[in-house]
Amino acid sequence: MVHRKFLAGVLTAVTVLALSSLTIAQSSSTRHHLTIDDLIEIKHPSNPVWSPDGRRIAFIWERAGIRNLYVVNVDGSSKPVVLTSFTTDGVSHAFWSRSGDVLYFPHEGTLWQVSLTGGEAQAAWTTGAREAQFALSPDGTRVAFVRSSKDEAGGSDLVVRALANGNEVQLTHDPAHIEDPVWSADGARLAFTGGNKIVHHDESPAYSGDKLIFRAEEYKPGQLFVISAAGGQPTPLGAPGDYDGLAWVDGSHISFDRQSDDYKIRSIYVADINSGTVKSIHEDKEEKFWSLPDWEANAKPQPSPDGKWIAFLTDLDGWDHVYVVPAEGGSAVQITKGHFEAWRPAWSHDSTRIAFDANEPDHPGDRRVGIAQIGKDPARATITYVTAGPGTNIEPQWSPDDKRLVYQHTDTHNSADLFVAEAATGAKAVRLSDSMPAGIDRSAFVEPQFVHYPGPDGQQVPAWLFVPKNLDRSKKNPAILWVHGDGINQNYDGWHVQRNYAVYYSFHHYLLQQGYVVLAPDYRGSIGYGRDWRNGVYMDVGGNDAKDAWMGANYLKTLPYVDADRIGIWGLSYGGFFTLIAMTDQPTLFRAGVDVAGVTDYRMYYTDPYHGDWTVERIGTPEQNPKVYDLASPISRIDHLARPLLVLHGTADVNVPFLESVWLMDEALKKDKGSLLQFMIYPGEFHYFTREHVLRDAWNRVDQFFATQLRAKSDSH
Repeated sequence: MVHRKFLAGVLTAVTVLALSSLTIAQSSSTRHHLTIDDLIEIKHPSNPVWSPDGRRIAFIWERAGIRNLYVVNVDGSSKPVVLTSFTTDGVSHAFWSRSGDVLYFPHEGTLWQVSLTGGEAQAAWTTGAREAQFALSPDGTRVAFVRSSKDEAGGSDLVVRALANGNEVQLTHDPAHIEDPVWSADGARLAFTGGNKIVHHDESPAYSGDKLIFRAEEYKPGQLFVISAAGGQPTPLGAPGDYDGLAWVDGSHISFDRQSDDYKIRSIYVADINSGTVKSIHEDKEEKFWSLPDWEANAKPQPSPDGKWIAFLTDLDGWDHVYVVPAEGGSAVQITKGHFEAWRPAWSHDSTRIAFDANEPDHPGDRRVGIAQIGKDPARATITYVTAGPGTNIEPQWSPDDKRLVYQHTDTHNSADLFVAEAATGAKAVRLSDSMPAGIDRSAFVEPQFVHYPGPDGQQVPAWLFVPKNLDRSKKNPAILWVHGDGINQNYDGWHVQRNYAVYYSFHHYLLQQGYVVLAPDYRGSIGYGRDWRNGVYMDVGGNDAKDAWMGANYLKTLPYVDADRIGIWGLSYGGFFTLIAMTDQPTLFRAGVDVAGVTDYRMYYTDPYHGDWTVERIGTPEQNPKVYDLASPISRIDHLARPLLVLHGTADVNVPFLESVWLMDEALKKDKGSLLQFMIYPGEFHYFTREHVLRDAWNRVDQFFATQLRAKSDSH
C-alpha cells in the first residue's frame, strides 16, 4: 500500500496543469513510435463518484486488469492522487462517507476504507465471512450488505451495520442467496431479491477427456422482498422472476422492468409495498425482439428523485430515445427526437432535468452530452447540449448541487478520460485525468474516415477506414479487417468508450504504424444506427451480418493502395465467430485470420444455460430453426479452411466458453487442418484479455502472425 502523508494538502494545491485542455502538449524530444509496452500502460478510468461537497471526484483507474482508487480535484488544479496500490484485481467501485473524508470500497470479500487525511487502505472490519453488495444508507450512517456462508449450501444473510460503532442487525436469512439490496430514500426500508441461485452444469466431452471439466452457469431468478431496516419479516412482492433496474420510486413504491418469455415485450412495473399490487405502467412491443443495449445504454427505468416521473429508453420511433412516464401510470412522453440514439439518462437531484448522451444524425461515432429541461411538464421539455464537436462524450453524472457534470471523453487522439463541465451550453470542459503514458506522440494517431460499401442485399454498410500516415500509395500495401464483438456494439470516431474494446483500438494504431491499412465495419446488428439496423440479425445470425463484415474485403480491394492478396481478418467474440465464417465460407478471400474467443457453433452456445436466452431471442431454438443454426456453425465447415488461422482463448472465459475452441481444434485436426492452425491458451484469463502478461503475449503473437502472413519479404520486420 502507498503511505500518503499530507494527502489533504496535495488535494487542495493549486498547481495549474495542462489537464484542462483536450490534448497534452509534448516536447518532440520525448516522442517515439508506439510500442506494445505503451499499449499496456494506457489506463482506463471508470466509476466516478462526486464527494458530498462537490469539490472532488473519486474514480477507478485500471491498468492491465488492476484497478486502483484515485481522487482528484474537480477544478483540474492537481493530478489525480492514488489511494490504493493493489497489484492484483483491486477496486470495483467506491462510495464516500457522509463527512467526505473517507472512501469505502469492496475488496477480497469485505468492505475496505481509506482516509483522505493519510494512512493506508485497510479492511473496515473483519469477520472471515464473504461479504458483498454493499449499499450505503441515504444518510451515510449505515451500510447494508450480503454476508454469505463459505459453504454455498449455507445461504446468505442481509445485514445492516452502523459505520460509527459497528453495531449490526441481521435482517433476514435466505437458504439460497440474496441480491441487490436497495435503500428507500428515507432509509426506513430495504428492497432486495431472495432465492436467487446459480446452478452449475459440468461436462467433460470425449474430445477433451475426463480430467477436464467445463462448467456452465445457469442463473435462477428469485423473489422481490421488502423489509424494515430495523428488522422484522420480509414482505414478498409480485411473482418470482427478473427485477431489472430495481429502484425505489418513493417510500412506498418500487419500479423495475422485465421482458416477456418470447423477448418481444418489455414492461415497466411499479409495485405498491402497502397493498402488494404490481402493475405495468408502460409496455414496449417489438415485431422482432427487444434489442436495445441495456448494458451499454442504461435503458432501465429511473425514477425521478421526487418520485413523480420514471425516465426510460425505448425505440418506439425506430431510434433509442429518452421518455418519461408518470409514476402512477399514464401516457409516456418522448423527450428526445430525431434520427440519433440517446442513451444513459440521469436525473438531476432536483428532478427538473435529465442529462444524457447522444450521437448526431450522420455522426454515429461521435456522442455529445445533452440536458433535457423537464421542469414540471415533460411535454414542454427543451434540449440543450453541453459538449460539441468531434469526440465521444458519455455517461454524464450530476454534481451534488446540480451545477456541473462529470463524464467520460474519448476522441481520435485521446483514450478515455474524465472531464467536468458546467451544466450550460458552450461550457468549457476541465480535464481531470490523462490515461496515456508520457512520450506517446498523439499527433501521429490516424483519424479514421467514415465510409460505406454495399452489403449482400445492397444495403450500405458503415465502416471506419484507417490509412497510415505517410503510406506509399503508389505501392500495394497489406490490410486488416477488424470485426468488433458483442453483436450489439459499434466502432467510434476515435478510441472505444469501453476498456475491453479500447485495447483493440490502441493495438490497431500499432498495426497502422507497421504499414497496414485497417477497416472496421459496423455490420447489421451494430448499435448507433437505429433499431432496424440493429435488429437486422433476426433469424439470420451468421448470415447477412457476417457477409456485411467479410464483404469489407471487397471494399478494401477497390482501394488502389491495398494489395488484394494480402488482406487479413480478425475479431473478438462475435467478431471471432465472423472470422471463422469468413475463413471457411470464403476460404481464399483472406490471406490469414485471427479468432479471439469466437463462437464456433450456435447450437453449442444455445445449450450453455448462460447464453440460451441471448440466442433464442435472435434465432429461436435449434428445433424451431435448424437451417439458421446450420448457417451459424462455422465448425461444421472447418474442412473448407485453406489459409492460416490463429486462435486465442482464455480458460476462464464465461462469455464464450473455452470449450468452443477446444472442440474447434479437435474438429480441425480430424479434418487434417492442423498445419494451418495455431492455438494459444491463456490459463485463467477471461473473455476480454486484461492481464499484462496475456496482453503482451497476445499482441506480440498477432503482430508476428500478420507480419508472417501479410507482409512481403521486402517490408517484413
